[in-house]
Amino acid sequence: MMDTTLYLAFLVAAFALCITPGPDMMFIVAMGGRGGPTAGVMAAFGVACAMLVHAVAAALGLSALFTTLPTLYHVLRWAGAAYLLYLAVKAFRDRSVPGGDDAAPRAGMRRAFWQGAITNLLNPKVILFNVAFLPQFVDPSLGHVPGQLLVLGGTLVVMGFLWDGFVGLLSGRLASLLRRSARVNRWLNIVSGTVFTGLAVRLVVASPK
Repeated sequence: MMDTTLYLAFLVAAFALCITPGPDMMFIVAMGGRGGPTAGVMAAFGVACAMLVHAVAAALGLSALFTTLPTLYHVLRWAGAAYLLYLAVKAFRDRSVPGGDDAAPRAGMRRAFWQGAITNLLNPKVILFNVAFLPQFVDPSLGHVPGQLLVLGGTLVVMGFLWDGFVGLLSGRLASLLRRSARVNRWLNIVSGTVFTGLAVRLVVASPK
């Protein structure tokens, strides 16, 4: 069902994309910095699940709607920016004591997961990326084009999660060591809030092309 040469080329391109710092990676680093290694990994898992949704949408042809309906693109873009600013405000206002959220670890894991998923789902640039990138490695002559797109999208999701999960784990462990100081804890929250704000601004000013 897949062209072996095209798939190998895709693996190389996908690996290069995964290790290149981008908005998702910056978000995951910020989440790990705020909540520790578990939060970083769960944020990466949330992003991966959202990427899977994008891959299925691309296979079904739904993502192509964003190229024909500019209004839909802009609505999603502003919604994503608003959500990132909401997270930024929460980070800036966070006055929690280091280790003070250990009483509800499961709630923190769910929160990190959903924040990662929602942030990715509300980024129309990811949708357009799937529309432009994945079809380049599809061979229509082999048939089963939606199936080929799903294989490519699933591969990208797995590769992305393995790398982003490692990044989230590493940033979270480093942050956990630094958070022993209340002053450093406050500084990390400010850095995280600044990252969220920067991502929101980037999403607003980004061109759909």
